Amino acid sequence: MQIRVLTIFPDLFESFLASTLVGKAVVAGLLEIELVDVRTFATDRHRTVDDEPYGGGGGMVMKAEPWIAAVGASSSEGAHRALLSPQGCRLDEAKVRELAGHASLVLLCGRYEGVDERVRELVVDEELSIGDYVLSGGEVPAMVVIEAVSRQIPGVVGLADSVENDSFRRGVLDFPHYTRPREIEGHSVPDVLLSGDHQAIALWRRREALRATWEKRPDLLEGAELDEDDRAFLAELGRRSRA
Repeated sequence: MQIRVLTIFPDLFESFLASTLVGKAVVAGLLEIELVDVRTFATDRHRTVDDEPYGGGGGMVMKAEPWIAAVGASSSEGAHRALLSPQGCRLDEAKVRELAGHASLVLLCGRYEGVDERVRELVVDEELSIGDYVLSGGEVPAMVVIEAVSRQIPGVVGLADSVENDSFRRGVLDFPHYTRPREIEGHSVPDVLLSGDHQAIALWRRREALRATWEKRPDLLEGAELDEDDRAFLAELGRRSRA
């Protein structure tokens, strides 16, 4: 998969790419990431990428011309172009899988008050948001997108089961995890995890995942993949809570 990141601060990505599974995936040839400095597409000697907004008020707005030129130079045929924006579609597991289905992504990291609206109209396929809050730029959201999407690429995560058991994968949160030591301040690892009974462990993990979802994100259960045993367990949780 190929990802091109358009930004005026490419240096922000250096540590991210050098220290994570994403960086290892790049070295292994599983993922290709190119950082594109939008300033190199400015046409004046000062490499200006922003200007005052028409109508006055607010902060500086990123100019359309450098962005349009950068997108044009960075988009291979069929590339999906996404502008990181608080006004965009909320990033969730389904959207991550959809993005991972593209052979090439172009991520636009805006700054300041925003990007000239004509960039969105002319060269953007969709806007993406990582939550209902505002950051100073799209670089951190772009890292979130890259990290999430890269986990969908076979071979990036060493254990495929780790991805299959991720929170939200089947509409529920992940189950609790434990490691050594067996006991900390009176809190012990559940006996079932030490039993060696893989069927019992699988059942415990499924029910604990359902319990976590029921307690923390019950809204997810409406669209979750549930069988009869799952529904019976959730019904029992409901009865206990009302008792």
